[in-house]
Amino acid sequence: MILVSECLTGVPCRMDGKSKLIPEIKKLVDEGKAVAVCPEVLGGLPTPRGPSEIRNGRVVTQKGADVTEAFINGAEKAFRICKEHGCTCAVLKSKSPSCGFGQIHDGTFGGGLVPGNGVFTQMLLDAGIEVMTEQDFVSG
Repeated sequence: MILVSECLTGVPCRMDGKSKLIPEIKKLVDEGKAVAVCPEVLGGLPTPRGPSEIRNGRVVTQKGADVTEAFINGAEKAFRICKEHGCTCAVLKSKSPSCGFGQIHDGTFGGGLVPGNGVFTQMLLDAGIEVMTEQDFVSG
């Protein structure tokens, strides 16, 4: 079983109220081969919501609010779903403060990237779950 970011299945749960549909990923869910989660929504954040980025180990909104606890709570709920479904790998939305893998936004809200992982991604990696981005999935 594969865990996937819900926005990649066409669900409009991103911070901008949109999705980033990848038809191949939606097909996996439709066929019962994958389960979709949005850690940010599971953490109680609304859709749409202001942009958030990781800065100095905390998740903050562009307006300066600290939303770290919501990100951690959502990651924990999504992780439980991962374990309940026996997921061994995940395809997650790149650059996200929850789901980014390898590179995330740099915390300045200027579009820059830095090496790092989102809150949920790091939790999965720490548990030995294989993670890739949607870009890795489509190109691989």
